[in-house]
Amino acid sequence: MLCVDFETQLTDYIEGVVGPETNRLMGEHAMRCPVCHETLSAVRSALEACRMGTVPEPSRDLEANILQKTMPETAMKCEEFEECLTDYLDGFLPAHLYHRWERHAALCDRCTELPGEVVRAIGACYTYISEERPLPEGLNARILQATLGTTTPQEIKAPWTVRAASEFRLWLDAIISPQLATVAMMVLVAIMVLTSTVSADGSISGVYDAGLQLAERTGAQSVRR
Repeated sequence: MLCVDFETQLTDYIEGVVGPETNRLMGEHAMRCPVCHETLSAVRSALEACRMGTVPEPSRDLEANILQKTMPETAMKCEEFEECLTDYLDGFLPAHLYHRWERHAALCDRCTELPGEVVRAIGACYTYISEERPLPEGLNARILQATLGTTTPQEIKAPWTVRAASEFRLWLDAIISPQLATVAMMVLVAIMVLTSTVSADGSISGVYDAGLQLAERTGAQSVRR
């Protein structure tokens, strides 16, 4: 057997799928040829290592690289990536944009760190807001100077027309309110008296019917006279 034939059938020989005659010839050749014997030992060791080893986890950007090579039209530009950043952090990014966004984040060196930087900036803002800070010295005086033109507090009064209208309303309420209360009480007592004496069934409609009957009788008496 030649070395070329031995190397061609080496894998089948190791796996034990060659015929008896071929198996005998390859064994004899491996014993006589130092080069093929070393090749046989190296292949057997490599196959054994592959069987014993674990399958490595794919890298984070493996899928993104495959899709970029096979479907370049689905790639996202940096400008679109930044426009979708807020929706991604809020969880509102649609599925078709979500996967394109993550692939771009895995491949683009410029945009990879951007989400983390934005999250840290937002966290820093919330931390700053939650901490009570003392007022800067002289802030009150600067506000007065910018608004009133002086650093001395002044009493600000409403126009005289507004003050006069307010005082007139107070004076009018003091006069009208008791009178309105008295009038409302008199109307209520009158309704109660009429419904209990004039109305046949104790209702306001009964008072109305009784009033119509009284008017008819009065009119009839006037006609007779």
